[in-house]
Amino acid sequence: MFTPPAEVNAVLAAFACLFTEPSWQRAQALLCGALLAPANCTVTAALRALGLAQAPGFQNYHRLLNRARWSARQAAGVLLGLLVEAFVPQGPVILGLDELLERRRGRKLKARAIYHDPVHSTKGCFQRSSGLRWLCVALLTPVDWAARVWALPFLTALCPSERYGPYRAHGRRYKPLTVRARGLLGQVRRWLPNRALIVVADNNYAALDFLAWCTQHTLPVITRLRLDAALYRPAPKRRGRRGGRPRLKGPRVKKLTERLQDGRTRWRTVQLPWYGQAARRLQVATGRAVWYKSGRPPVAIRWVLVRDPKGRCQPLGLLSTDLKLDARQVVLYYMRRWAMEGTFQAARLYLGLDGQRQWQDLAVARTTPLRLGLFSLVTLIVARQPAWQGVFRQSAWAKKARPTFADALAHVRRALWGQLGFWLSAAAGDRQKAPQLLCAHVANLLAYFT
Repeated sequence: MFTPPAEVNAVLAAFACLFTEPSWQRAQALLCGALLAPANCTVTAALRALGLAQAPGFQNYHRLLNRARWSARQAAGVLLGLLVEAFVPQGPVILGLDELLERRRGRKLKARAIYHDPVHSTKGCFQRSSGLRWLCVALLTPVDWAARVWALPFLTALCPSERYGPYRAHGRRYKPLTVRARGLLGQVRRWLPNRALIVVADNNYAALDFLAWCTQHTLPVITRLRLDAALYRPAPKRRGRRGGRPRLKGPRVKKLTERLQDGRTRWRTVQLPWYGQAARRLQVATGRAVWYKSGRPPVAIRWVLVRDPKGRCQPLGLLSTDLKLDARQVVLYYMRRWAMEGTFQAARLYLGLDGQRQWQDLAVARTTPLRLGLFSLVTLIVARQPAWQGVFRQSAWAKKARPTFADALAHVRRALWGQLGFWLSAAAGDRQKAPQLLCAHVANLLAYFT
């Protein structure tokens, strides 16, 4: 049975309480094997990478995913606790909320459907792909040794389409993305009852029902706001003993499109990062209003309007249900959401997200959250090893100023290869059969293999 090295086991030990002893031994082996063999995303490939190809009980590793009794939700809670302790010991916890399309085919995948593919689509081409849709909650936090904000996934849930078979067969009601997002965020609030949370999402969650629910549960939300949204002043207080239904809104105020053309709008010039690029000189305007639509609950928001004086980007409208945040902080928090796209791309390149072959319902529901959770586990392992931080691969034709996830994964792989005795001779004595430089070169190539 494979035993992880001390650097890896220091993080994995927190999850041992969720498994029985035999299942925990297999779970450690599968996690480490998935890091060593990401190109072929199968259980057998993970076993071969660990030298367990001849293990007689190989079927038990498959049963760990499709039959064993352990809770992925409880594992997500443990992972969140480790991430908060390591990266956000104090201050507000910034959560990113976004959808992910896992491109899969196969008739046995019951939750498979045709969805919009934002990665392959452009402004002039609307692309669709077959696959599974997931809703991911990640911790958006600066990583000191990487010198940037990373999105660390910890809670992922499958979100089937309205045509999902069990909905019709058992009379279950379809849950839109905003309803499922409420369930995930409510779980996070129960895990962190005493911490200030801020949710950052895209325009799919700029829905009044969702914003009103988050406001009721003390979950401030920052998301995009339509430039033509109907905004109003707060409802005036009642005078006297008048009967009837109380007012929900006051007089109407200017739309954001009108404020862009109005010369009396007060703009403030600030330096802000822009979607992972260098800081730009932008102009922002802000104010308070009530967003209301007939038949929906009114929501008090702080609107923020961002424009580039040089015209390099389109004007951007944002909203925050936390009225105390200033305009600059709202934009800074919203720009953190861009880190989720980098995390999804790294999961596809280095963790084999789109190449999985599980088709049993329980195995499918567990495998993808585990793949995304590996990103956070690798970051945690490196964060606890100061000797690894700042050491990354360089080349004459590509100078990197800071390490990437590929470098973090390479450190963990080297530790795993060392545990397997890859570059040491099996013969007795201290003599090695291969030169030390050759062994180091081969180990480096394997560490960066995708």
